[in-house]
Amino acid sequence: MASIGDSAASTAAGRTAATGRRDPARRERIARAAIDVVADRGIDKLTHRAVAAAAGVPLGSTTYHFATLDDLLAVALQYAAQDDITQLRAWSERLGGPHDLPSALADLVLHYLGPERTSTIVQHELYVAAMHRPALRDASTAWDDALVELFTAHTDRTTGRMVSTIFCGLLLQGMVRESTPGRDEIETLVRRALGPVLER
Repeated sequence: MASIGDSAASTAAGRTAATGRRDPARRERIARAAIDVVADRGIDKLTHRAVAAAAGVPLGSTTYHFATLDDLLAVALQYAAQDDITQLRAWSERLGGPHDLPSALADLVLHYLGPERTSTIVQHELYVAAMHRPALRDASTAWDDALVELFTAHTDRTTGRMVSTIFCGLLLQGMVRESTPGRDEIETLVRRALGPVLER
């Protein structure tokens, strides 16, 4: 026979599931709240309780949608990557061709390390967490692949990978150091990577 406690827990879980069905956006809201918590406190301070408070939902909702913190972080990383790639695709569509890349990429790097610095740091915290959390590796790898494809569209596969590596490396160094790279330095690196592509 089920105990009163078991019955109450079952009822609460049922209410959470029913609420989830009535609020289909709740899962995304919780995942995006996790990104906010990481931004405010760092990934080590992420808890279901902190995310529930940030999302404005009961604690049971976070554990209903995401049984573990790794599950929650994996989906949060997917949303962070999705937002970033959407922004980068819009940027890419405005390019006239590979000759625009050095100047445009310099603008982009300085934007990510300037006005968008906080978002850039959060995205990379989630990305780097994949080193110790296997559940995040698929999302991190997919993000890498999407970046390469984006730059390949204006160059070729090998060059696109080189430009992607330069882009990510400049962002990582720029977040750690107190000073950001100069525009001339960024443009020189990109031109060197593009090499023969600019001569076509």
